[in-house]
Amino acid sequence: MTADQYLNQTITKYQVDVAGVKAQVTAIYPTLKVWANKYLIETIYSGSLAKGTAVSLSTDADVFISLSSSTPESLSDVYGSLYNVLVCAGYDTRKQNVSIGVSSAGYKIDFVPGKRQSQYGYDHSLYRNKARTWTKTNVKTHVSYVADSKRTDEIKLSKIWRTLNRLDFPSFYLELAVIDCLSGRRYSDLSGNFWEVLWFFESSFINRRYVDPANTNNIISEDLSDAERQSIQAAARLSRTKKDWSQIVW
Repeated sequence: MTADQYLNQTITKYQVDVAGVKAQVTAIYPTLKVWANKYLIETIYSGSLAKGTAVSLSTDADVFISLSSSTPESLSDVYGSLYNVLVCAGYDTRKQNVSIGVSSAGYKIDFVPGKRQSQYGYDHSLYRNKARTWTKTNVKTHVSYVADSKRTDEIKLSKIWRTLNRLDFPSFYLELAVIDCLSGRRYSDLSGNFWEVLWFFESSFINRRYVDPANTNNIISEDLSDAERQSIQAAARLSRTKKDWSQIVW
């Protein structure tokens, strides 16, 4: 078996049960609709599932809840009330940074509530629970930026590697880093590209600055501390000492 064959086999091992997770989202949707009332514009799949970078070791689906700009509640109240309604509906629920995480029937689903900034366009304001503030973003811009990169397989391997090494490495941050690292490299060299990603994580990644393509005021690389970035660097350095791919991702 070649290196590329092994890595493709590993990606297949961790593929997401799309039909199963979408069935769970459909089951939860009536609760969301009642909660949002007349202010619900739409719910869309965002995050890894929409980008084509999902792996079963992390969140199975991200669902963005677009609320009207006329929604009267503050962003913090929107975030808190969504958490409360999902808890009251009996779901295993947790507060995260900009999302409410739900575990249902073995699937992990993150719901991200956002208030549209104006009547038109797709710029939204999100509540940042950790910082107790808000940020502007556009999830459609995020999805197209990653999905159109043609680096989805390398991103999937990086996410598998991240989880196996128990690293705190937010997915969008990771996606931006992989796309940056592989700029200009050919698309048909999976093992060579992933090896390059590990070298990048070990070397220049730690000092790279990443900006949200939908909001230049949102510095994605500030989502991790120096110590957390150093943990990624150390894990990559250790992985690059291994003699076989099966010792790096499995």
